Amino acid sequence: MQFSLKGNVQRFVSTAIFTVIAAAGLLATNQALANALPGDPALADTPRETQVHKIRGFLPDLRFSLVGPGEAPVTAATYKGKVVMMFFGYASCPDICPTTMAQLSQVMHGLGDQADNVRILFISVDPHRDTSEKLQAYVQAFDTHAIGLTGSEKQIAEVARRYRVAYQIEKPRADNPDAYEVAHSRGIYIFDADGKASILASDSESVEALTTAVRSLLPVTQQ
Repeated sequence: MQFSLKGNVQRFVSTAIFTVIAAAGLLATNQALANALPGDPALADTPRETQVHKIRGFLPDLRFSLVGPGEAPVTAATYKGKVVMMFFGYASCPDICPTTMAQLSQVMHGLGDQADNVRILFISVDPHRDTSEKLQAYVQAFDTHAIGLTGSEKQIAEVARRYRVAYQIEKPRADNPDAYEVAHSRGIYIFDADGKASILASDSESVEALTTAVRSLLPVTQQ
């Protein structure tokens, strides 16, 4: 996993996501690769390690109580029967969030008609600025199957804690309460149609690998 962070928040977030992968028994460290310099011939024939990990049984099922489009209450039951790609971020994010949303949009495009059986859930970690209207306009610009979810500070904290997502909102400027930065951990959580946590992927993973992962969770008749 990779992170878009500042200062000591990086250590906190790194520890949080490390715990997820380590708990699943999926973290593999290759010291030789870690110590190799860029351009090292030893890397030439080394296959890229996948950042798509099966996590069934290691993370909890899809469950939340948040606010969706039109300020309507939304729970995981709303998306029962759909494969869900869930990502945490915020609408004012300058780089990582739009890049990941564009990536997930490409996955949906690659699924063709199967995309009707998949939803992108973008959960905001910035409930102060991300109203349901603003958030939905943001995600819909990427894909019509995307839903923006926000809520109270407590609601956001509960779902973030459930999936071990770390985030921190910096203190706003005195002259502008809406001027602040947000740091958050990164990762794409993929749930099957029954809401079972199935795959945790890096947002740096290829569109092809993510598309294959999502297809593997669709019923055979839909593939």
